[in-house]
Amino acid sequence: MAEVATSTTPDLLLVVIDPVARRTDGESVRIAKDVLGAGARMKLCLPEGPEEFARALRRRGSRRPVVVGDDRTLLRAVAVLHRQRELAACALSVVPVGRELDLARSLGVPSGAVAAARAALDGTERRMDLLVDDSDGVVLGTVGIPPLDDTEPEAAPGEPAPPWRRTCRSLVRTLTAARPARPVPLAGPGPSRLRVEVDGQTLVDLDQPVAGVSLTPGGTGLAEVEVRPVSVGAEASPLTAAGRTVTVSGAHFRYRADAVVCGPVRTRTWVVREGAWGLLLPD
Repeated sequence: MAEVATSTTPDLLLVVIDPVARRTDGESVRIAKDVLGAGARMKLCLPEGPEEFARALRRRGSRRPVVVGDDRTLLRAVAVLHRQRELAACALSVVPVGRELDLARSLGVPSGAVAAARAALDGTERRMDLLVDDSDGVVLGTVGIPPLDDTEPEAAPGEPAPPWRRTCRSLVRTLTAARPARPVPLAGPGPSRLRVEVDGQTLVDLDQPVAGVSLTPGGTGLAEVEVRPVSVGAEASPLTAAGRTVTVSGAHFRYRADAVVCGPVRTRTWVVREGAWGLLLPD
């Protein structure tokens, strides 16, 4: 991991640049470095993988972290700080660089490298709610059940997705295509049977097929829950609720947590942590 230090003003930053951002848009990365280096004392870290990325954040000392990368980079940073139980005392900044930037934009982060870097220098911290599941996973934006697309589960934040993984999946599919396999019930594009409980109250039960479920931190210490039931082959009016704890259970189902597809699981519980993390945004 390469590290470079620059200094102009007393502010202390740890700037961690994701390797995918460096390969995807080197020009935006260079602009972000120039703006940040001109406005603060900066330690620059260029990790080559998730372990080095996490190590840099763990060893940041008194430096305020700024991550340069896409939505997965932001998720990985929040997950690392959450596992270290340091989110409450740490204001995070992100300069969005890459292809997947919908989450950062939805949170109010400027899309341009210059504007985002200036927000990292001069912005105001906004405390935001966090969804934490029973496996200690974190969600900043939305949980969708089933995922929007019926793709293979993607790597979780902090887990690499090298080409050999895709090759192995392709080989397994080829070898199993010639013989029937035991079906594993997965919540796919069609209706699913799920039990959704909000603060211990059942919103929908297994006898009612649903087209989808979504959970979003509402910014008020409560999760906003929407269930889209299916009635006689047609989608019925959505059922909505708000609560601090949401449990979904049923047959094996997959879900999309922000940019990551997870599962299959039989049950998952999410709890809202009010104002659990802070993000610097333009005034």
